[in-house]
Amino acid sequence: MRRTRLAGALTTALALALALTATGCGGQAGGGNGAGGTAGGGKGASAEAGAPDRVEPLAAPAAPRLPVTVPSADGRSVTVTSAERIVPLSGSLNEIVFTLGLGRNVVARDITATFEQAAELPVVTRAHDVSAESVLSLRPTAVIAESTTGPAEAVAQIRDAGIPLVVVKPAKELADVGARIDAVAAALGVPASGTALKQRTENRVDAVRSTVPAGAGKPRVAFLYLRGSAAVYLLGGAGSGASSLLEAAGAVDAGKESGLTKDFTPLTSEALAQAAPDAILVMSKGLASVGGVDGLVALPGVAETPAGADRRIVAVDDGVLLNYGPRTDQVLASLVDQLYGEGK
Repeated sequence: MRRTRLAGALTTALALALALTATGCGGQAGGGNGAGGTAGGGKGASAEAGAPDRVEPLAAPAAPRLPVTVPSADGRSVTVTSAERIVPLSGSLNEIVFTLGLGRNVVARDITATFEQAAELPVVTRAHDVSAESVLSLRPTAVIAESTTGPAEAVAQIRDAGIPLVVVKPAKELADVGARIDAVAAALGVPASGTALKQRTENRVDAVRSTVPAGAGKPRVAFLYLRGSAAVYLLGGAGSGASSLLEAAGAVDAGKESGLTKDFTPLTSEALAQAAPDAILVMSKGLASVGGVDGLVALPGVAETPAGADRRIVAVDDGVLLNYGPRTDQVLASLVDQLYGEGK
C-alpha cells in the first residue's frame, strides 16, 4: 500500500498509517483474534496456516548477462554493468529478485521484506523512505526502486554516487505482476528467468482462480485499513489495490461497488452501511492492533453490517497482501479458502 492523499486532516493520519503498514508494525494493542475467528476457519496467512514465510526461487535460474541498458519508470535510461551486489528498495522487489534466483547477490532489504531468506540482511529503509547513507555503505552495483521510493534527495544521492538505479512502476492489480517481473529481470540481465517466473506466476494464479466455487454467489468484501495505535480506520475504495484480488477470488469490492472512487476514505457508520459487506478483509497486524475480531466488531458501524453480525473477517499477512508478485497466488488462495471454506 502506498501513500495516499486524502483531503484535510486525514492526509497526515493516512501518511502515518501507510508508513506503519510498510514497517510491519503499527501498535499491536491487544493481540489475538478474540472470540469468533476468520471467515474460513481462521487461516490468515499467505499460504497454509503455519507454513514458513519463504519465497520459492526458480529451479533453474539464469546467470546475469550484462551490461544492459533499460528504461527506468522515471523516464531515464539506466545501464547496469554488474548484479553482484543488489539492493531492492521494497518488499515486493526483494521477493522478485530472490525468486529470480539472485538472492545470494542481494546485500540489503527493505523493511517490508519479511520472508525467511531475507531476514538476516541489513535494513536500509523505514516506511517508504530510504537511507542513502545505508545503501551506499554496502557498495551496491545495482539498486532497484519503486516510483514511490523517497525521499527524492536520497534517490538523487544514490544516483550521484554513480550507482545504477532503476525505478519500477508500482503494482495495483494482478495485471501489473508480469510487467514488474519483466522489468526487474531485464534490469538484472536475466530476461529468460523473468519470462519463466512470469509464466509460473500466471499459471499458479489461474489454477487458484479455477478453485472459486461456481454458483456460490459473489460475496461483498470491504477492505479495511486499521492501525489502532494511531486511531486510523479507513475503508478501501476503487484505488486501494485490493479490488483486483477480490474480483479474482469471485468477490465484489464492497467499497468500490458503493461508489468510493478514492484509494481510502475514513471509516464511518454511513460508509459501511452503504458498502454493506458480507465479509471484511484486513491485514493481520491491523486486526491485532484493534484487539482482534472483538475490537474490530466494536468499531462504529461494523456490528451493523452483515460481515460484523456474522463475524466474517478475512485476515492476510501484511507483508504479502498487496505485493502483487511471485507469491500472489498464495494470497489469492488464502482469500478463496477464507471466503468459501468448506463450501468449495
